[in-house]
Amino acid sequence: MKKLLLLLLLGCSVGPAAWAQTPAASDNTFTNPLLPGGADPWSIYKDGYYYYTNTTGRNITLWKTKSLSQLKNAPKKVVWTPPATGPNSKDIWAPELHYLGGKWYLYYAADAGTNQTHRLWVLENSSPDPMEGTWVDKGKITDPTDKWAIDGSVYDHDGQLYFVWSGWEGDVNGRQEIYIAKMKNPWTIDGERHKLSTPVFHWERNGDLNNPNDPPHVDVNEGPQLLRHGKKIHLIYSASGCWTDTYALGMLSASATSDLLKPGSWTKTITPVFQQAPAVKVYAPGHNSFFKSPDGTEDWILYHANDEAGQGCGRFRTPRAQKFTWNADDTPSFGQPISTGVALPRPSGEK
Repeated sequence: MKKLLLLLLLGCSVGPAAWAQTPAASDNTFTNPLLPGGADPWSIYKDGYYYYTNTTGRNITLWKTKSLSQLKNAPKKVVWTPPATGPNSKDIWAPELHYLGGKWYLYYAADAGTNQTHRLWVLENSSPDPMEGTWVDKGKITDPTDKWAIDGSVYDHDGQLYFVWSGWEGDVNGRQEIYIAKMKNPWTIDGERHKLSTPVFHWERNGDLNNPNDPPHVDVNEGPQLLRHGKKIHLIYSASGCWTDTYALGMLSASATSDLLKPGSWTKTITPVFQQAPAVKVYAPGHNSFFKSPDGTEDWILYHANDEAGQGCGRFRTPRAQKFTWNADDTPSFGQPISTGVALPRPSGEK
């Protein structure tokens, strides 16, 4: 039930409010948003460059930059365009770029033109630079159930690859849950899926709809991202419908020595770890990823949000970045979203 208005709204330009009131940053600072539009932001750092991508809905585009805070000045390139028809031809959502075993992999969600057909897919590129070379279609990536799936991400835990995603228990829309499975290789899931999270708290269950083609309500857990610090591993996920202002981040935590496939290894926080801040006009912050500063000394969260209430799940979402810290118990402290236009120090080591 992700991004209900996406087809109608993607590709449109963001209104002037996102940029016209933003003061100029100095050489040592930057201001959010990083781009005038873009949901589900993702980045990876390799060999001195950040490679960035976000949902366009119609293709997969990569940006390349040494300074993620200066993303708006970075060159970009469409590296993959879907086929005109077929099971992965429409609604290209939440691409992620990973470097695994000496090759690049792009994971993305796509469908055949109806939400019920959404599944996850993967592309492979052996070029040292993902902006170059040929992307080879490695096909659908799925567990044996082959159920509805979006927001796939890969995590390397002590040499074992794990795949996490948002999926349906059955074949009927109504609830999105977080699943995990081991991987045999970067394009193959090994064994069955295991459910780690289902929406149970009130802040995870804001999802009323008013569309004759959809159910009246959907509970949502989506956008899973794994993050390790010290002796703990955290799974940060987005909760409630992205079309609501209360879209927020939740967290599961597990010991780094536990069996990540066992639901009992994980503990869910009872409150959001990152949520809307109406006082500074930040609404529906979610679908995040993480990156390190170029010198490796700082941790940053990358996420999208809206500037006004009621802007929903479409063209108004913009990518933003802000630094976060760690608590003594190895849990992240994200603070609250910072308003657009506020001058922030650039990530340490940026040139």
